[in-house]
Amino acid sequence: MRRNGPLQQRRKVSIPIPGVTGTPCWGWKPITPYPLLSAGCPPIGLESHRIEDDQILASSMLRHGLGAQRGRLNMQAGTNEDDFFDGAWCAEDDSRAHWLEVDTRRITMFTGVVTQGRDSQIHDDFVTSFYVGFSNDSQHWVMYSNGYEEMMFYGNVDKDTPVLSEFPEPVVARYIRIYPQRWNGSLCLRLEVLGCPLSAVSSYYTQQNEVTSMDNLDFRHHSYKDMRQLMKVVNEECPTITRIYNIGKSSRGLKIYAMEVSDNPGEHETGEPEFRYTAGLHGNEALGRELLLLLMQFLCKEYQDGNPRVRGLVTDTRIHLVPSLNPDGYELAHEGSELGNWALGHWTEEGFDLFENFPDLASALWAAEERRLVPHQFPNHHIPIPEHYLSEDAAVTETRAVIAWMDKNPFVLGANLQGGEKLVSFPFDTARPSPPTPAAAPRPLDYEDERPELQETPDHAVFRWLAISYASAHLTMTETFRGGCHAQDVTDAMGIVQGAKWHPRAGSMNDFSYLHTNCLELSIYLGCDKFPHETELQQEWENNKESLLTFMEQIHRGIKGVVTDQQGEPIANATIVVGGINHNVRTASGGDYWRILNPGEYRVSARAEGYNPSVKTCHVLYDIGATQCNFVLSRSNWKRIREIMAMNGNRPIRRVVPGRPMTPRERLRLQMRLRHRMRLREQMRLRRLNATMASSSPTAPPSTTALPFPFSSTAYTPWSQEPPTAGTWEMDTETEVVTELVTETEGWELHTGTAQPLTTAETYTVNFGD
Repeated sequence: MRRNGPLQQRRKVSIPIPGVTGTPCWGWKPITPYPLLSAGCPPIGLESHRIEDDQILASSMLRHGLGAQRGRLNMQAGTNEDDFFDGAWCAEDDSRAHWLEVDTRRITMFTGVVTQGRDSQIHDDFVTSFYVGFSNDSQHWVMYSNGYEEMMFYGNVDKDTPVLSEFPEPVVARYIRIYPQRWNGSLCLRLEVLGCPLSAVSSYYTQQNEVTSMDNLDFRHHSYKDMRQLMKVVNEECPTITRIYNIGKSSRGLKIYAMEVSDNPGEHETGEPEFRYTAGLHGNEALGRELLLLLMQFLCKEYQDGNPRVRGLVTDTRIHLVPSLNPDGYELAHEGSELGNWALGHWTEEGFDLFENFPDLASALWAAEERRLVPHQFPNHHIPIPEHYLSEDAAVTETRAVIAWMDKNPFVLGANLQGGEKLVSFPFDTARPSPPTPAAAPRPLDYEDERPELQETPDHAVFRWLAISYASAHLTMTETFRGGCHAQDVTDAMGIVQGAKWHPRAGSMNDFSYLHTNCLELSIYLGCDKFPHETELQQEWENNKESLLTFMEQIHRGIKGVVTDQQGEPIANATIVVGGINHNVRTASGGDYWRILNPGEYRVSARAEGYNPSVKTCHVLYDIGATQCNFVLSRSNWKRIREIMAMNGNRPIRRVVPGRPMTPRERLRLQMRLRHRMRLREQMRLRRLNATMASSSPTAPPSTTALPFPFSSTAYTPWSQEPPTAGTWEMDTETEVVTELVTETEGWELHTGTAQPLTTAETYTVNFGD
């Protein structure tokens, strides 16, 4: 949240207590002037939850779910109106005696308040006018006055749009109260207070949590033009390890810029994994955008300063940073700043939620599993995009650009930075339909909890490890005693949650990345305030800096290697199968692969079309550093077998068992084939004879031996089926390919009742091609 414009000139003002003459008995001092600030005072932190629940009090509450702690700006209600937690503070009754109070725990110069109505789909509750009071001890209060009477402030005209009420003169105090006077519907209110701290916070523990960054970085919000300029400056400072490129354009034609950080930018290096951070899927979630811009600067400066940790990351990893996937939405949200509502700039220009606009491959996979088609007929990895999604009107511009970017680069690990909550979410995000239960056995209320595997990915343990690696390194994400941003804590005090159990939705970017590519993708929700004030960026950078680095390092955990043939040539698109995990990955164009795994022992196999599979036992250690597991595959005859099967109509070739008597039908067909081969033998003999006599009588017509009916040595029906009809056998005469067949069968005898070592003509045709 941001405020623009300088404060007005301040004068010495003494605010009297209504109904009391003389000096206030509790020692209120006249307001003294303060140096003008370059910008207005920032929010004190109701929306971001820096102000804790016990710092917010109220005269009464309608119920606990509408208590004082719910009176925060942009507080969201549950998805159902009967949810326990609702979207505002609401008073017990419609009385003008009610108030909402905030304790800042320090001397603060208050400059204004931002008010908002109740978040509800059926209620239309908001305060239209109110008084403001101040105190230093929460016992004696002074109302804001214009010098003659209590000053009335005018609030909202709807329940969603925030309204800023600035004080003509700033007031110095510790406590602030809002006294609603008129309202629409019920007395309900959401609030943010603008104020500049003038003293240290009174709580020792809160002081310990306040961190000031020592990094010399650009801590401010960047417009689209500013973002491009900053990326250009970073590239000029570190040209040997950075590269700027764009992955596509937005609906309005703005380029979606990416920054690559690598020791060899511009190309994929064999054996070097590729990592990505993306932000700005929702344009009004600005913190992720700024964190990635700060990360670019940090990596550049620390690399130049010789930081061994950063140098190791840049040397061994190809890092891609995309700060704004939805630049159109950001430009809209940036105009409104803290005065924009919860959804301003959230969607793309075409009205889509970019995070949820990807093909729903999870539902397709589960449907195939129910029909027992996985993995033989339906893959468990790299699931193709449905054809209907590829139509021109099926996806927005930004989604197409992201999908093409994913397909172009062999990403191994990634995360998208979002806002509005503080936790890490991992796949599946799609809720899997529960299997039907018999009518006699009613489904228990906690059925989904008893069957967690219904929502879990095959890499559930790996995803939990990755999520914990970020949340545990964050300075405040695991402080779940404060609860969630809008409801109770859903992370079991760990700061992580599975998407399908928290906020189920189909077609998420995380599910698509997992099922269509090799990349394991998570969502990192950075905080309750989607658009924090510039003064909070330093604190947020320190909160997330270690987490951003630690998460990137997890890409070097598990196994890695190269798949080659016996001549040392890399095999692209080979499949890497890990025993016990029903999700495979593929090798990149250079035959290299990476598979993130938890510590343990794994049976790993590499398979490729036309090669025999290879199996190894690979050990994953606890320390960072992937275990090398290379594979050398030998060529197999499966390709030739598939050609034979195709020539036979993809039907099994009958295998003749030695010693088994032939049936009359099989004997008849054998006789027909041998007669046909006798005819071919005669044709070959005459062809050779004509070749030797070509010089003396080149025009002499060759003689042929006529048979009762025509034959062809092309594909025959298997012996287990009916004999072919005459029409089936009337085909073109054989070429020289059949000559090889005749040579291989000259020693066979006719009219024998014992089984012969025969096979179909197709086999000989293919072998001749070899």
